[in-house]
Amino acid sequence: MENKIYIKQLKSYQFASESVKKRMGQNPCFDLDLLPTETMQEEMRAFIIERSENLTVNMLFRESRLYNHLCKLIMAKGYCLNSFYDWNREKWMHHMKGWLLSKGHPLTYKEKILAGKREIIVKAPTLSYLGKFLDFLEAKIEQEETDKDIWKLESLEIDLKEDITRPCRTINFTKIIQTDIRQELKKVIYFHLQTEAVGCVQKEMTAMRRFSKYLLEKFPKIESCADLNRQIFEEYLIYLKTEDLKTKQFRAELTRLRAVFESIGNIYSYPQLKEIVLNRDIPPTQQAEFKVYSDNELKRLNAFLVKVDEQTARLMIIHQMLGTRISDTLTLLSDCLTEKNGETIIWIRQMKTHSYEKIISQELSALIKKAIQYTKEKFGETKYIFVSEKNPDQPMRYSTLQAKIVQLIYKEDIRDDQGNLFGFGTHMYRHYYGVKLTEMHLDDWTIARLLGHSSVKNVKYYRRMSNQVLADETRKIRNMLSDIILANLDGWGEEYEQIRQDDCFK
Repeated sequence: MENKIYIKQLKSYQFASESVKKRMGQNPCFDLDLLPTETMQEEMRAFIIERSENLTVNMLFRESRLYNHLCKLIMAKGYCLNSFYDWNREKWMHHMKGWLLSKGHPLTYKEKILAGKREIIVKAPTLSYLGKFLDFLEAKIEQEETDKDIWKLESLEIDLKEDITRPCRTINFTKIIQTDIRQELKKVIYFHLQTEAVGCVQKEMTAMRRFSKYLLEKFPKIESCADLNRQIFEEYLIYLKTEDLKTKQFRAELTRLRAVFESIGNIYSYPQLKEIVLNRDIPPTQQAEFKVYSDNELKRLNAFLVKVDEQTARLMIIHQMLGTRISDTLTLLSDCLTEKNGETIIWIRQMKTHSYEKIISQELSALIKKAIQYTKEKFGETKYIFVSEKNPDQPMRYSTLQAKIVQLIYKEDIRDDQGNLFGFGTHMYRHYYGVKLTEMHLDDWTIARLLGHSSVKNVKYYRRMSNQVLADETRKIRNMLSDIILANLDGWGEEYEQIRQDDCFK
């Protein structure tokens, strides 16, 4: 079966004059077999049929020649395409201009208007035809989110792994300058979002933005990752080490860059990318300084917490007494507490790893219940204990809490043992909690259990232990830890005296 659209078979042909029909020749047509795939043929067929409804035969005949120009471009540059949507408008125009110039055709020409008294510059007919076709394609379907250069994460059909206390709404590809690399990166990022945390993917984007900028400056002719090789990357490593950049700690960035290159290599069959970043390129891990508050620092900082609003103060004290990450504290659920065998158990949903349960002291339980009651009275039934005032359906954001505490530190001039202003070191409370556990001479599995850590060797111990055994063996430890933290809560005497007198302690 012929895969051609004959102009004689179109509706407008019957209205053409004999001189026009004669000028067109015997059997002019749009030969769809010049396009490499059925998908492209059907996309072009729909465009030609629509044009035939509104154009004269003479105009259609002229466009058949422009169509042939497009087909020749695809034979030269786009033989691997499956659909016209595989290239964006920018890339189609770029390649068409290059093809026209290579064939000696001008990109513009002068056109006379107003009875020949004035001239204007217009695009070459082939460029105009291509532009109309691309307009047709864009109007036919609503653009997919992943085709855009700025993705709204909420519009992606992916169950994202993200820290909801530090929300990320978009992923921006506009600073990936090379068009082909941008398209290659989009496929990889979409794939990585299904398995990695959003924060990790954003670090991959940061690494690729820096690399894209470097390529533009040093290797402007490179358009695709297919053009990359080991020599180019070695020069990039020299650039990172010698240029005056904001940071010289590139271990994490190079690790992310390697992950991106390997994924692009697998998806697009670029084998050289699998060995473009070597192990020796990545600097060794620098041991982070383990910082922890002293008893005096903790007492000094807590003494001022009574000056923030009461719910934020409760949040900070609960965070200290739980020994959790700040993201885990901010996402505590309103139904996180349960009672069993006279003990209070809290369920903690860790944002980074697994969820777990542990038994808490009566003092901590009472404080959490008071925080739940406060939120319920102010906002009604909510999913989380600590909520955003603007949107109570969401947990309080990390940035909101940070702003409140940092503002207090600067206002009250709160300083550490070295005389420096305190930072917002929420993870140092977790360090303090862990250090106090080690000072109590606990074995490793008990410490890991109380901190919510998980490892293969710890699992067998966890399975053997029931909550009751854990309660019996850690009751004294938990009470001692609560007493240590409570002793550092200057200014909180009245509230805890009221808690201790509550019926739940009788």
